[in-house]
Amino acid sequence: MSKRYTMALDLKNDPRLIAEYEEYHQAVWPEIQKSIKEAGIHMMEIYRWENRLFMIMETDEDFSFEKKAAMDASNPKVKEWEDLMWTYQQGLPGVPQGEKWQVMKKVFEL
Repeated sequence: MSKRYTMALDLKNDPRLIAEYEEYHQAVWPEIQKSIKEAGIHMMEIYRWENRLFMIMETDEDFSFEKKAAMDASNPKVKEWEDLMWTYQQGLPGVPQGEKWQVMKKVFEL
């Protein structure tokens, strides 16, 4: 059994930066893909509308954001990637400074 998470984040509203962000995601560094899989994430998709991003993640049953954060903190390549991505990203309105992806609440299912 897997768990599914949906998350949102904004990009800086600059067409050049948005294009660069998408270019990076056409060739995500192998170390980043490896770290995602090692954390127990077996499916991840990111969609964009204007400067709003929407992520869908399916994870192992024992996945936790705390475990993923601890793994990331000890991985210099993940830190480098996250610092680079922050060049393009900004928090959602009303989110504390420096916070990135926000878990969304499911409000309907058919």
